[in-house]
Formats: sequence, structure tokens, C-alpha cells
Amino acid sequence: MSLTELDDGLVRRMAIGAVFSDFGGKIHSVGFHRTDDLLVTSSEDDSLRLFDIANAKQLKITYHKKHGTDRVCFTHHPSSLICSSRYNLDTGESLRYLSMYDNRILRYFKGHKDRVVSLCMSPINDSFMSGSLDKSVRLWDLRVNACQGILHLRGRPAVAYDQQGLVFAIAMEGGAVKLFDSRCYDKGPFDTFLVGGDTAEVNDIKFSNDGKSMLLTTKNNNIYVLDAYRGEKKCGFSLEPSQGTSIEATFTPDGKYVLSGSGDGTLHAWNIENPSEVARWENNIGVVSCLKWAPRRAMFVAASTVLTFWIPNDGEPPVPADPSAADQQPPPQ
Repeated sequence: MSLTELDDGLVRRMAIGAVFSDFGGKIHSVGFHRTDDLLVTSSEDDSLRLFDIANAKQLKITYHKKHGTDRVCFTHHPSSLICSSRYNLDTGESLRYLSMYDNRILRYFKGHKDRVVSLCMSPINDSFMSGSLDKSVRLWDLRVNACQGILHLRGRPAVAYDQQGLVFAIAMEGGAVKLFDSRCYDKGPFDTFLVGGDTAEVNDIKFSNDGKSMLLTTKNNNIYVLDAYRGEKKCGFSLEPSQGTSIEATFTPDGKYVLSGSGDGTLHAWNIENPSEVARWENNIGVVSCLKWAPRRAMFVAASTVLTFWIPNDGEPPVPADPSAADQQPPPQ
């Protein structure tokens, strides 16, 4: 279904269309490919899983017992990923460039001294960014091992590129959002916004596809929609607390709606042009820690220890997944 057809009625009709329940623990991260109908997940069982979202099919599973799997995102190639580590961080091997095609590590990116908690690929070239609990943001190029730039910050950072790849944002505790020109970031931020009154650690930041808005989520489950040009708060929403689980919020591709999980296990959708809640769903999979809307489809995914695909309801019951259909491979050496 065309994304130009998104409206309040269609958003309200979203319902679970497929369920994948064979994960061996919590799902840490999900990411869509920008142009192909593919989804990748990382989870507590040290797996990376590749899905065909058009056919609700699991394509491949690889296991990574040495380093574990945490944050993950696609590169521009549909079978190549960047993944952060959960184990052996003292070796400096906190980031890996992986091929899902042959389950091979193409490159290590060394530098961070603690877990990477935010990861973002440039939409226009081979650059990517990582934010770590070591209170730094590092800039990288897929083609070389060495870090291309480092920014030292206070507290836990969250990073995001805008959809043109010309600007990136770094959010940090205290409600500070700094904007950088990606071509000359060494000159410092060209603008800084403050979200007053919220001193919680930042969980995530995203740009809308049109570049006009930013979506900031904090550790105390507050969500803010900000004007990306002036930093003004357009609207904000407070969700139920989620002990030990960070929630994720997402824009729809047209930038008109925001979706989020909540600590009480519900999912919510708001129209941000005329700020109001348009939908609330009981999802029966617990607190949703990962939530993203697909770039080119009227669908989103929500995950806890279970992965669910949501599509406009046509009256059919959800389809349970068949994990035996996936191509499983042993960990890379």
C-alpha cells in the first residue's frame, strides 16, 4: 500500500500480521534496509536474523558467540551490516562490519572502550557514526579501519543522520541536541537545542524523512517532537515507566505520525500535525523495546522477546512464523 495513503483511519487499522517467537531472549535492535524489503534483528541469543518483509519470511540466522550482538544496521549493500559487540569489549573490538551472505567479518573498528548504544549509517556514502557509554561519538568509513573523527561528550549519546546525509545530530543528557555539518564537523556544532525540564539520559534520536522534525526519546519514557530548524518543541508525550527496558519511538515515513511502546505493554500512535492520540493497541508481547516503521511500506515492526509485523488489518489472523525455513549458519571464526 502506498505510503501517501497514510491517514488516521489506516493507522488505527494496523494489526499484527506475522509473529516470530523463536528468539532465545530479548531483541536488542532492529533495522530496515533503505531500498530493499529487508529487516535485520540482533538479540540476546547472540544471533543476527535477516527477514524478507514483503513475504513475512525469515531468510537467514547467524550466531556470534565471541562478541555477541547489540546495535545493528544495514550498510548500503543488502547483505552487509554493522554490528556492535556485547562481549570482549576490552579488546577494543566493539564494532564489526559483517557479511550475512557468507557469515564473514569484513573489518573490525577499534576505539570505543565501552558498549556502543547508538549506531547510524550515512544515507549517502560509506560513513557511519557510533555513540558509546564511554561518552564519545566516533565517525568511521567502511573502507578503512581507523576512526575518522571523535567527539567527547558528557553522558550517554544518541546519534542520527538526516535523510540527506548533510547534517547529523547528537543528543545527550540534560536535553541537549547538537547539530553538525557532516562535511566539517570538526568545527563544532552549528546549532544547539535544549529541551527544558528533562534531565534524564537520552535513549534515541531520529530525523523525519523530510528533515523538518526530530524525535527524541529519554530514559524516563518521555518523547519529544522537535522542529529540526529552530529546536522548538512541537509536542511531547509521556509513557508509563518500563523498568530495565528502554522503549523506542518511530516516525512514519511521511513524518505525520509517531508511534511508541510503553511500560504497560501497550503501543500508541499520535498525529503530530494536530497533536492527538489516534490509536492505542494491546500487543500481548510485553514491553516493546524495538519499534520501527518500514521505509517504503504501510507496515511497522515491534519487538520484545518476540518479533511482530504490523500491517493494515484485512480480517485475517496473524501468521505464526516457521523458523525451520531459515538458513542457519554457525558463528564466524
